[in-house]
Amino acid sequence: MRGVAVGLLIALVILSCARPYMPGEGVDKRQEILNLWTQIRQWRHEHSWDLEPPSSLIQYSRNQSVREARNVCPDGTRTPPTCGDVCSLSEDICDNAERICTLADELGKDDQFAQEKCSSAKASCREGQQRCCDCKKNPPAPAGVAP
Repeated sequence: MRGVAVGLLIALVILSCARPYMPGEGVDKRQEILNLWTQIRQWRHEHSWDLEPPSSLIQYSRNQSVREARNVCPDGTRTPPTCGDVCSLSEDICDNAERICTLADELGKDDQFAQEKCSSAKASCREGQQRCCDCKKNPPAPAGVAP
């Protein structure tokens, strides 16, 4: 009987550890904002962008929504395969910005930390969207193809 109880206890521990991480589950909103914002900075670093978007772009994005920050390219612009990475990265950044700004709104306009991270994330979203648009206008040649 004791062995069965121990076995059930171990099974419960394993199942609770095996659950996928769900953002917001038991995490402070500011910590979730910081995690998402840090992920944006990590992506920027991995793609050799400056860690932060230009301060002028942060100022410009401050009063925009994430939807407005995303709205850079003309609708219907096709993404060539050679631009897939930068355009996917841009969408991921904008998705994080959307969540950051939702959390910042929940924390209120007086929460300076949350509002600053939201502005930074929106600026990163806009910058990423601009990089995607620029790539679509002037796509690089596929690897192994001479210009």
